[in-house]
Amino acid sequence: MQNAALRLKNLAEQLTGAPLPVRIRAWDGSEAGPPGAPALVVRSRRALRHLLWKPGELGLARAWVAGDLDVDGDLYAVLDRMAGFIWERDEDAPGLRQALRDPRFRSAVRSLVALSAPFLPPAPPPEEMRRHGRLHLHTKGSDRRAVSHHYDVGNDFYELVLGPSMVYSCAYWASPDSTLEDAQRDKLELVSRKLALRPGMRLLDVGCGWGSMAIHAAREHGVTVVGVTLSQEQAAYARKRIAEEGLTDRIEIRVQDYRDVRDGPYDAISSIGMAEHVGSARYLEYAHDLYALLKPGGRLLNHQIARRPQADESAYTVDGFIDAYVFPDGELAPVGTTVGLLERAGFEVRDVEAIREHYALTLRGWVANLEARWPEARRLTSPGRARVWRLYMAASALAFEHNRIGVNQVLAVKTPESGASGMPLRAREWRA
Repeated sequence: MQNAALRLKNLAEQLTGAPLPVRIRAWDGSEAGPPGAPALVVRSRRALRHLLWKPGELGLARAWVAGDLDVDGDLYAVLDRMAGFIWERDEDAPGLRQALRDPRFRSAVRSLVALSAPFLPPAPPPEEMRRHGRLHLHTKGSDRRAVSHHYDVGNDFYELVLGPSMVYSCAYWASPDSTLEDAQRDKLELVSRKLALRPGMRLLDVGCGWGSMAIHAAREHGVTVVGVTLSQEQAAYARKRIAEEGLTDRIEIRVQDYRDVRDGPYDAISSIGMAEHVGSARYLEYAHDLYALLKPGGRLLNHQIARRPQADESAYTVDGFIDAYVFPDGELAPVGTTVGLLERAGFEVRDVEAIREHYALTLRGWVANLEARWPEARRLTSPGRARVWRLYMAASALAFEHNRIGVNQVLAVKTPESGASGMPLRAREWRA
């Protein structure tokens, strides 16, 4: 009888019509595949059952989070090779996900079922977000639960991954040799300059996280800040930092939905890595709400991940792994859609800066932090949660590097009726 690794290799190649780009190491100790290639480790038959019951991203994610799938070698290399094999294939050469659902491959699927026996549905890992349908997306309650799922997993864990800056968004790199801390400081300063912050101004930081933008703006630019978050753990951590900095008279942190902020107008608003949680159905409402909170001439800096446009936008679906394990109910939109909605709400969009490569560097920095302290990371959260983060950050780094997704800073102004925007004549004067 063929060993398990060879049987899996042959089945995968039969289903996809392409040579397997990595080695397979199976639960029985057998190996098969290209010599010298990094290895995909199938630790248990349960990995196959996860994939058969949920073909595609979610089944693979469940097997990974449960520890039934692993890699031996460079994680980035395995993900890069497997992306083309599983997802990015032409219609005439279906990937594994498509083939598992295609009746033309019934014989191969039956063989896979036999190899995975007993063919019982495995329970999802406990780290998966449980939900009952998607009928009530982006209500205040559902957003609060989604944010808690992602952010309330322990501030000590986030300190390990993010480093001392505690900034959970794309940094701004002077060069690949810069430190993560320097790049995050430079990002906060870039946002501050784009908003033209100066003493006496009032800033609203939407999705304030652990308070880094609020602290930077108050300490370096003399503004007063209101930061809002839906995470109790973030708010407690931010307040402690603010007290240690002696800035409690200048910064207020609220556990509050941005839709409930009623004490405008503000001179400026920063929204950094938050708008991905808003959702397409609510995005125009989000833009209108921020517009109403600004004084005439006030500026909004909207820092947001974007996906590439699709020929059929109605066919867009949220990534199953991201939705179940990372950012429940999150949605990405093309940057043109975002700009259009901000303008429909009344904003004048004055600058769009694409910083896609900067996010790839940032994510690689976070992965390096996580891997350097892997046993501690597992202890601080859970083995499954640590595996979620390692996979999602490494895969996201590759997605940015290959231009599958991007990230943009959109600077918009609530231009008064006089037309005096307050913007400098020369674009991007903030770089000086």
